[in-house]
Amino acid sequence: MRHRTVRDLMTRPAVCVSPGTGLKETARLMAEHDISAVPVVGQDENPVGMVSEGDLMRAQAELPEPADLLPVRSERPGRARTGAPGEAADGGGERPGTAGALMSSPVVPGRPEWSLVEAARTMRGNGVKRLPVVGETGKVIGVISRADLMAVFLRKDDAIADEIADDVLRGTLGLSATQVSVTVSEGVVRVRGRIGAHDSPELLERLCRAVDGVVDVRLELGGSGRASAAA
Repeated sequence: MRHRTVRDLMTRPAVCVSPGTGLKETARLMAEHDISAVPVVGQDENPVGMVSEGDLMRAQAELPEPADLLPVRSERPGRARTGAPGEAADGGGERPGTAGALMSSPVVPGRPEWSLVEAARTMRGNGVKRLPVVGETGKVIGVISRADLMAVFLRKDDAIADEIADDVLRGTLGLSATQVSVTVSEGVVRVRGRIGAHDSPELLERLCRAVDGVVDVRLELGGSGRASAAA
């Protein structure tokens, strides 16, 4: 029984930008590749931040109204004007209007070998919607998002049933098709049949729950093993 990992679901190759990439070019890349965010990478191609559609929308919303851009007659020559959103007062940092000035940082990276559970916990624990996935050298090789993780719940019932029947019941527990049968509806697994005295309903349930796409497990078992049902 093989569980899918971040490597299996991540979007790759990753579309990345540099800190100096303009916001218009950043938005164009997102639209062209139909993605909702891009990693910002430094010269070593390691991630230093993320720019998302939400960041771009926020930058647009914070632009001054056209009327506010008209010159004010009472303003004396040489007086400092309030900068545009994202513009550093001291001129430091990245240029305004670039990915580096807008990006969320520090970035939370993921690893391709992580389980989907580990990726989901990392996103939730850090309050982020996506992770740039880095390889052994720290370079970005892909991006995993919450939308990618949702694909697990869209797995077809037939595929789940086949994996449980072949890998769990037959392959791991050695139960034959004449002993038990499995059906899956909307991710809910039902295992019916008879098990022996040395077979564990608890182990059977745990193994079924570990299959990608399983929402719930309900056991309807007879025989000398103890019956178990998960509502």
